Amino acid sequence: MNVQLAKRVNALTPSTTLAITAKAKSLKEEGHDVIGLGAGEPDFNTPQNIIEAAVKSMNEGHTKYTPAAGLPLLKKAIINKLQRDQGLAYEPNQIIVTNGAKHGLYTLFQVLLDEGDEVIIPIPYWVSYPEQVKLADGVPVYVDGLEENEFKITPDQLKSAITVKTKAVIINSPSNPTGMIYTKEELLALGEICLEHNVLIISDEIYEKLVYGENEHVSIASLSPELKEATIVINGVSKSHSMTGWRIGYAAGNKAIISAMTNLASHSTSNPTTPSQYATIEAYEGPQDSVEEMKDAFSQRLNIIHQKLNDIPGVTCLKPKGAFYLFPNVEKAVKLTGYTDTDEFVSALLEEALVAVIPGSGFGADNYIRLSYATSLELLEKAVDRIHHFVESKAAKETV
Repeated sequence: MNVQLAKRVNALTPSTTLAITAKAKSLKEEGHDVIGLGAGEPDFNTPQNIIEAAVKSMNEGHTKYTPAAGLPLLKKAIINKLQRDQGLAYEPNQIIVTNGAKHGLYTLFQVLLDEGDEVIIPIPYWVSYPEQVKLADGVPVYVDGLEENEFKITPDQLKSAITVKTKAVIINSPSNPTGMIYTKEELLALGEICLEHNVLIISDEIYEKLVYGENEHVSIASLSPELKEATIVINGVSKSHSMTGWRIGYAAGNKAIISAMTNLASHSTSNPTTPSQYATIEAYEGPQDSVEEMKDAFSQRLNIIHQKLNDIPGVTCLKPKGAFYLFPNVEKAVKLTGYTDTDEFVSALLEEALVAVIPGSGFGADNYIRLSYATSLELLEKAVDRIHHFVESKAAKETV
């Protein structure tokens, strides 16, 4: 049978992350000692109190459907969390619980965009933003967040990118893949542009709890009543509570948008997984010690690995302020080693040095690579040593 797939699927860009992960897995199965630094999830297990809350809920019979927008008790816990952490006040009809923050974003774009509507996406970007916009028949409009500005876009850049078709802008702070954070002043300046041009702000705050040193996370929705009304906050427990597999996220904001998302969810997923919702209630209302312990571990790893990375010839890396990624510039290292581009460099690094990293092309930034430090310090140091040796040995051969 000759099946013709939908145009929207054919337009998707294959995931660079998945390709590298598949190759690394294949090498491991062949017995090679591969160190994977591509992980987008914490290397800690979900805290025991959260696991026990899920088990308890199942033993009590909470294994059936829930409302499409989530359990009222979980909505209340989310509302309390937003008030406690960001000083934001929401009503239950302004909250939808989703099957992970990714599903929240997907559902939002589906109800928000018509064909040709534009969404401004800062570069570097999380790999799924442009693909989800395209799946909703929207048009990604890219704005370069330059390294000299910590990969963040400026108000002038934002203003220049806005057209009559602009529907929304995505702000991801702390950022995947760079780990950079927008300050309160920067957010206010961007927010003023959005209010002036009636542009919806999509604030992806999934890494909000992973912020290091004196830095702080600020939600743009908390800066004024007008900005709150113009913002959809996307968040969840995947990164903050090491619950990636539980698939619970949420969106908070304009009740008309949330209502539309709820209607769509009722015809697509019915509801988020019931025991996971009870687990998330415990995540938000129970002890937060594990969150701090995880953050402290990431901070320690970052301080050690960041310096070692900058010691590699041809590699420079700004120090991230949040999340658990490093995003070094390897343009000079690629040239030193004689490779034509970063993708080729990354492929050789995996095959010869047995270190898996993600090329920046997947994030719209060709001269960079992304390394996750969500793995043990021992493996991180071993991996960076391998990269160092790989670059030095290849560079020496090039100069002979």
